Amino acid sequence: MSDEFSNTVSHCQFRAESSVPPESIAADCLVVFVTEGAVTSGAAAEIDRATGGLLSTLSASGEITGKKYECVPLLVAPGIAARQLLVIGLGPRSGLDCGTLYRAAATATRHLSTRPRETVVLLADGAWTTRQVEQAVAGSAVGMIGQDLYRREKKRTQFRTTIWANAPQEAVTTGTMIADGVNLARRLVNTPPDDLYPQTFSEAAASIAGRTGMEIEIWDEHQLAKERCNAILAVGRGSSRPPRLVKLTYRGPGKATGLPDLALVGKGVTFDSGGLSLKPSDGMLTMKCDMSGAAAMLGAAATIAALRLPINLVTVCGLAENMTGPAAYKLGDVITARSGTTIEIHNTDAEGRVVLADVLDVVREMEPKRIIDAATLTGACMVALGHDVAGLFTNDQSWCDVLAAAAREVGEPVWQLPMYADYDEQIRSEVADIKNVGDGRWGGAITAAKFLERFVGNIPWTHVDIAGPAFAEKPQPWIDGGGTGVLVRTLVELARGPE
Repeated sequence: MSDEFSNTVSHCQFRAESSVPPESIAADCLVVFVTEGAVTSGAAAEIDRATGGLLSTLSASGEITGKKYECVPLLVAPGIAARQLLVIGLGPRSGLDCGTLYRAAATATRHLSTRPRETVVLLADGAWTTRQVEQAVAGSAVGMIGQDLYRREKKRTQFRTTIWANAPQEAVTTGTMIADGVNLARRLVNTPPDDLYPQTFSEAAASIAGRTGMEIEIWDEHQLAKERCNAILAVGRGSSRPPRLVKLTYRGPGKATGLPDLALVGKGVTFDSGGLSLKPSDGMLTMKCDMSGAAAMLGAAATIAALRLPINLVTVCGLAENMTGPAAYKLGDVITARSGTTIEIHNTDAEGRVVLADVLDVVREMEPKRIIDAATLTGACMVALGHDVAGLFTNDQSWCDVLAAAAREVGEPVWQLPMYADYDEQIRSEVADIKNVGDGRWGGAITAAKFLERFVGNIPWTHVDIAGPAFAEKPQPWIDGGGTGVLVRTLVELARGPE
């Protein structure tokens, strides 16, 4: 199974083309991007001239508006060598950003991937920045891959060759590498829990490490016991598949020694039944996605290593199944975490924070300069922010601001929630140091973050609750339902720094 995750876009060739006019390239389709109110400006003006004013005519009649993600196919357009012209709307030019270009390009390739295509040409605009080209290329590589891993008849087919006209080759190469990380995370999330569990996730991580040159260390249940990781072991006790901890180390060029510049921490509950606090069936159906944090961190680490970014990085994922077997941990249990902190269990469905308690302590001992953790941690965050926005929580405002800026740059929506000291009182236990839930339903995302804060010491840390955006329960124009690969692009952008 691990070989399946070694590279997700390798059999689809991506290349740039700047020496040949895009309208003269023989292809199954030529994709042109247009903005609202200026349909024939920029690169689209070339295609309008080549087709004898076709875009102008259709714009005047209202057939093409340029509204966001509007998708207008034109068959046998005059003046172009491609068999089809596909016009994709970007919305107002004033609001054009990396996120819009990522989703628009993904919308185009998702539309076209419903049948086999040999060659598809996408036309970049000379006004786009390098980062915008990269994100558009990444979107084009993500949109053509669906979640039908187990369907005999696939709904999506990757193109044999994707050409980005008027784009620099370096930006195309980088964009496809970013997409590779996103698609890796998506594939991990979309794999059923009977195939993806702590052992097989760790094998997939080992395969990725081998491909990208990262060092890897895997702790099995015996090493976890030796390392006093009683919290991870407690969550995994109800399953016949024991937990794992995966630690990946990457040293960038010129960074052979020194403490990690950044630690990425991922929650990897490969299936969450809720344990003895059993979820209802509807709530359990998509719980293969409860390892989305670990998937995002692995996808980001793989991309950072493949890009050879000059950073020292450690990535640590805690992997467990939360099941109801005879040895399952119970309400009222008191667990002594690796740090020595005692945790009273009030709800076995609040297991992710219990797993991360040990993982964060392992990372704290490594003394990284900064920590980011990602987890599908709370339904409360979805109540507050909906399905599309991730929640940010921090002990260091300047560090949180850096992460938020990276997210805004690539168009992944995030919003910061408060971490007032008063919330600490809600997780105090009468019989242990802390309990694993707050007092009642209110502020549940914040009390979960306050729980995690206990295990990071004084290291600048930001927690990202991705419970909403990690998994799309229904398809969007730019992506199939299922895993989204959220946060991979943000973390790569963060590691790269400003353009």
